[in-house]
Amino acid sequence: MMDCMYVIFMGVSGVGKTAVGQRVADALSIVFADADDYHPQGNVQKMRAGLPLTDSDRWPWLKSLNTYLQQQDHGCILACSALKSIYRDRLVAGLDDVRWVYLKTDRDTLLKRMQQREHFMPASLLDSQLSTLIPPTGDQVITVDATLLLDQVVAEVLDALSR
Repeated sequence: MMDCMYVIFMGVSGVGKTAVGQRVADALSIVFADADDYHPQGNVQKMRAGLPLTDSDRWPWLKSLNTYLQQQDHGCILACSALKSIYRDRLVAGLDDVRWVYLKTDRDTLLKRMQQREHFMPASLLDSQLSTLIPPTGDQVITVDATLLLDQVVAEVLDALSR
């Protein structure tokens, strides 16, 4: 692995960004952060109320995440929805060697996962996330089927990052 790589696990809520990202970070001995921990309280309250975030809600959050990433001198693994390309661009502005891991699965699997967990993002917002999602493309994107077992997803990501 490079000295300073940024790996962003992205996708809609419930896809497994945090679980997979934490396991990969542990395997690589690199810092892990969850973008959900950086949401302003107003965003969290809005989502808890079942209201989707707007672009205006997201800009300050993405700016704070970019600032955080800029401070990680040895790289970082981040779990972040990053649903649109414009969000991804703002998130990693000024960073080199960014790899995207797009975790992808079907709506029914996502809905079941969201209904079974404690989180401020209610399952009622799943369809708004799916309609906002613009999947990433390019050479630095690793797409993984998130319906696989956690160990399989982690192994696929580690294998892809080692290439």
